[in-house]
Amino acid sequence: MAQRFYSTSSASEFVDLREAVLRSLPPDNGLYMPERLPGPEEVLQPGWRDWSFAELGYRIVSALFAGAVPEDTLREIVGESINFDAPLVTIAEKMHVLELFHGPSLAFKDFGARFMARLMGWLTREDERDLVVLVATSGDTGGAVASAFHGVPGTRVVVLYPSGKVSDLQEKQLTTLGDNITALEVSGTFDDCQRLVKAAFLNRELSEELNLTSANSINIARLIPQAFYYFHAARQLPEGAEPVFVVPSGNFGNLTAGLLARLMGLPVGQFVAATNVNDVVPAYLESGIYEPRSSLPTISNAMDVGAPSNFVRMLEIHQHQHGLMASRITGHRFDDDETRAAIRAVKADTGYVIDPHGAVAYLAAKSWQADHPGDEMIVLETAHPSKFLDVMEEELGKGVVEIPERLACLAAREKEAVELPPEEEVFLDWLGQMSG
Repeated sequence: MAQRFYSTSSASEFVDLREAVLRSLPPDNGLYMPERLPGPEEVLQPGWRDWSFAELGYRIVSALFAGAVPEDTLREIVGESINFDAPLVTIAEKMHVLELFHGPSLAFKDFGARFMARLMGWLTREDERDLVVLVATSGDTGGAVASAFHGVPGTRVVVLYPSGKVSDLQEKQLTTLGDNITALEVSGTFDDCQRLVKAAFLNRELSEELNLTSANSINIARLIPQAFYYFHAARQLPEGAEPVFVVPSGNFGNLTAGLLARLMGLPVGQFVAATNVNDVVPAYLESGIYEPRSSLPTISNAMDVGAPSNFVRMLEIHQHQHGLMASRITGHRFDDDETRAAIRAVKADTGYVIDPHGAVAYLAAKSWQADHPGDEMIVLETAHPSKFLDVMEEELGKGVVEIPERLACLAAREKEAVELPPEEEVFLDWLGQMSG
């Protein structure tokens, strides 16, 4: 039977893949989860370590979707999406960095955004109406989604980002494409942007009228392909290794994808959730009390999230048992001063140039490694350091970080953005004018 999806707020009602992907958010304000995950015998078939990255991704999602998409279509979608590598770079003994920034927008979000754009294109192939894609971003999501959907017929993309809280080059990625991409500069935080997006989906009349969908990790189609690179990373280590994955975390979609991969048979020693001062999940892991709060701005801005939406999926995966989650995930938090020191230390000690988000994860990895010296550590490096040039040059000096041409060419382009306050009524009115 083809895969079905249920809401974390209503486990007894199911929708098909089309509904889960195109409507993004269930009407009860939960998040969609797959009814059934394939087991290791379905995913880790003999020879899986020798498959190409695209073949590995295809086999995983084929087992997961269970016939919801024709196999030849699915293979094509994955092949077009995963056409760049995620190499594992060893920087010290048992310390590895998984580089997830080799896609078009130089961030790990490219994996999910490109897959989702192509899947949505197939799901809407016979629709006459445009699909309006909403996305809230704290930095990298917006750029990846804008790149993935730019110029795609039948789609319009609206990117909400917090004013003054993304790097200059990240902002240029959001605001200079034009065409079917519109940027909304919100005078608030990422959490405000995320709240506005959710408000649009919960307004069912407007959502139906505009044919809305989401490109945030609330959308299950964004999340699933992120599981691919966990398997890809593990097979780059010697067979039998059970790596510790250290994940720089904000909205926790990346870590949730890793948890799904583990349930599908990925060999994992432990997950380490590394955050900046926005540490509501590490605090929960320690205390059992979940207390979302307003986010604080940091130099690792993509992690500036005070109410991570994927926390409800993490609870669902662990049967709402704090003890079970705390046994599988260890939390660490670090401030900007520690992050800056780590950027300098990694360069001095290993020669590797790591971005602020990866630096937070590196600190968490070193902390874990101090008590578990035999473990193989995999630090997820989620974005190219050049996207945070101001910080990198302050810590390492000018000329150390190379700016890839596809990012450098944006510097001279004119920013185009609509300024909005973080008020739901104003945003919903603005959206309503799109349909007028």
